[in-house]
Amino acid sequence: QVQLVESGGGLVQAGGSLRLSCSASGNKFSINAMGWYRQAPGKQPELVARITSAANTNYADSVKGRFTITRDNARNTVYLQMNSLKPEDTGVYYCHAVIVLSAYWGQGTQVTVSS
Repeated sequence: QVQLVESGGGLVQAGGSLRLSCSASGNKFSINAMGWYRQAPGKQPELVARITSAANTNYADSVKGRFTITRDNARNTVYLQMNSLKPEDTGVYYCHAVIVLSAYWGQGTQVTVSS
């Protein structure tokens, strides 16, 4: 069973930084893509950043220039460096992975940005 474990969430002031990490385990096949979604209360999850096996990246317009997604293939881990955080970045951040034809989700890590 594939498991995604996130870490790095917390409470920061506006303008601060956090680095999220997500490690995958139990996968018998290579990971096609990994990324991060976030969900604010009462809202649908939205894609924040994504990186493919070819190292192509995509970012939500709202985080471009502030967030950077990277991948460590040896450790089966994806990172999200979040700089210049804003209160509107607050939400639960979920790690997401695509492996062959299946999608997997982590349990989420809370990010709270105070003003």
